[in-house]
Amino acid sequence: MFSTTAHILYAKPASRKGPVVEEKALLGRPSNNLKIGILGVPNIGKSTFFNALTNSSVPAENFPFCTIDPSEARVVVPDTRFDWLVDHYHPQKETPAYLTVIDIAGLVRGAAQGEGLGNAFLSHVRSVDALFHLCRGFEDPGVMHVDGSVDPVRDLETIHYELLLRDIDWLQKIHQEWKAVVTKLGSGTGGTAVEKKKKEDFATIEKLLQWVEQGNDVRAGEWNNKEIEVINAQYLLTAKPMIYLVNISEQEYLDLHKRAHPAMEKIRAWIDEHHPGDLLIPFSGSFENQLALFNDSPEDKQTVLEDASATAGAKIVSALPEIVVRGREALNLQQFFTAGPGEVRSWTIRKNTLAPQAAGVIHTDFERGFIMAEVMKMDDLEELGSETAVKAAGKYQMKGKDYTMEDGDVVFFKFNVTKKK
Repeated sequence: MFSTTAHILYAKPASRKGPVVEEKALLGRPSNNLKIGILGVPNIGKSTFFNALTNSSVPAENFPFCTIDPSEARVVVPDTRFDWLVDHYHPQKETPAYLTVIDIAGLVRGAAQGEGLGNAFLSHVRSVDALFHLCRGFEDPGVMHVDGSVDPVRDLETIHYELLLRDIDWLQKIHQEWKAVVTKLGSGTGGTAVEKKKKEDFATIEKLLQWVEQGNDVRAGEWNNKEIEVINAQYLLTAKPMIYLVNISEQEYLDLHKRAHPAMEKIRAWIDEHHPGDLLIPFSGSFENQLALFNDSPEDKQTVLEDASATAGAKIVSALPEIVVRGREALNLQQFFTAGPGEVRSWTIRKNTLAPQAAGVIHTDFERGFIMAEVMKMDDLEELGSETAVKAAGKYQMKGKDYTMEDGDVVFFKFNVTKKK
């Protein structure tokens, strides 16, 4: 049987040594409203992928720089837990989780020095929080490649090199500026609060600069929590998590159950060497675009999938739901649910969020007057069939301010806000 999940390729995991002495801080903005960008060289199918993923319609033409201003859209995150809650409660309103996706125009060699429309494009990369790094694996003489031939590893290296160059340039400027502050303050205790902070954090900036000048991505380093705090303030391009996507032809996608695609093998080997642990997912932009034509007719869409399965001799599914879910995971996001006859809603939070802060996502009063969180686990609710049964089984939990939310928690928050006199 063919399935998208079966063809997701994980690179060899990076080795981790030493005991964990504290909860690891996360690279990236401490926000619940995070965005993922689609990145790659021109003419590899980025806009076609974006159109199919978000059911929108941005230009997808056969020439470089077709997309100049990034297009933005929200896509529903598939979640069987949410679907179960909707079927169970039959609510008046359904509000699923969304992933915000940005279609960034193609980067070319020399972008960090302003080639193509490089400076503007790199600023668009800076504004997102994770990246779908799209590679071209299909051959098509009718779709020109900016470098004249299809070579996914060369394209990977072009993108990584341009992102790294921009980080080096940025950190060199910060290093020069902060070093002047450190020299000015010397060993004294004077200076403004901002200057003192720069002096305190200068060693991290120096360490960062040395790391990237050696050709390393920031996200590949081992950083302590204090260093991560400094890194997050710089919005560095190579600190962003990546998921690698390879765009292959429709026939190649249908044949994945028979043989691995050569481009996938090359990309996987490159990832194993340079970014162990990163994810590679194959898809076919042309196939997904055809499926997207039937988004308003689920029956016809299912017929297309059944016809494709019959042709391939294996079950064929869309790769897009898996890509969306993995994109959410790359952003270190998770969901909790509020559920009842009025509304079933999926709320987005970052991993390691405490219960009061999760309550604050619903309303600031919930966080300010937090009393407790009443929590059910989805596995328990599905197994036992009702909230009453969960309570009877002793699995309805009362959690306080120090509770770290878990993905899929079904929660009722209790709070009390006293009006100020």
